[in-house]
Amino acid sequence: MLVITRKPNEEIVIDGGITVKVISTSNGRVKLGIVAPENVRIVRGEIAFREELRQEGETAPLVSVAFE
Repeated sequence: MLVITRKPNEEIVIDGGITVKVISTSNGRVKLGIVAPENVRIVRGEIAFREELRQEGETAPLVSVAFE
């Protein structure tokens, strides 16, 4: 995993035309803006996790999941 430190209004560019910009930080939370081609699906980590479970025929847990 690559870990990068960014300040508000700074961004990173990922190959393939994906840009992630730090919009703001407040109370330990980070607001991100993401620009990507239309064919790139963007979802929060916990949503992707639940979708994986559903595809495997399991039910999603009703607890918060933290991803790093």
